[in-house]
Amino acid sequence: MVHFVGAGSGAVDLITVRGKNFLENADVIIYAGSLINTELLNYAKEECELYDSAKMTLEEVIDIILKAEKEEKMIVRLHTGDPSIYGAIKEQMKELDKHGIDYDVCPGVSSFCGAAAALKAEYTLPDVSQTVIISRMAGRTPVPEKESIASLAAHKATMVLFLSTGLLNELQTELIRGGYSPDTPAAIVYKATWDDEKICRCTVSTLAETAAANNITKTALITVGGFLGDTFERSKLYDPSFSTEFREASK
Repeated sequence: MVHFVGAGSGAVDLITVRGKNFLENADVIIYAGSLINTELLNYAKEECELYDSAKMTLEEVIDIILKAEKEEKMIVRLHTGDPSIYGAIKEQMKELDKHGIDYDVCPGVSSFCGAAAALKAEYTLPDVSQTVIISRMAGRTPVPEKESIASLAAHKATMVLFLSTGLLNELQTELIRGGYSPDTPAAIVYKATWDDEKICRCTVSTLAETAAANNITKTALITVGGFLGDTFERSKLYDPSFSTEFREASK
């Protein structure tokens, strides 16, 4: 059995209880060494086999899983954040399906949630944005043309951008081309929830300048939108003049 486990956004205690239990009982852990907090491996039992997938190909990962399966070992595939976002898990699942190997997924706290917590922000503010767009700039790995940053920016919704810190000059140009004004609030969140977390607030037009001034070149999320401002409407949920299934409106 293979358990795909979300390691969480960085802080060791942000892994789920289920994920921690899997780590403690695993015979083999294949972990994304370039991204996860390796202190999580302290949960592993002494005899557990550890493999850093940062140095491996998909084929090499699958070979280790096949060997462990033959030996009837419990396997954890440990991914950063939540495996469903830029986790490259589907291609692994396809290979496991070919070999008839069972697997499941243990969700984790994504760094986009960790970034919101660090910013003490709500992505979905009434009358500001009720939509969160998670995307990335096209770089060495392409992005479908229909999902270009400019086309997504046209919605002027909340945007959270992964894997784009090294492309901020291009990113800010595309955001503005798509419709955001240059003075739209933005923030760079470096290593959200880690001990060395850093928050840099800026505007869309100063993203690259801000990153350079703070020596941030990778491992950061870019957040963009009016949710970072102070202007928003009160929610209806707790409005005394608004009836819900559980509460009648005040007269």
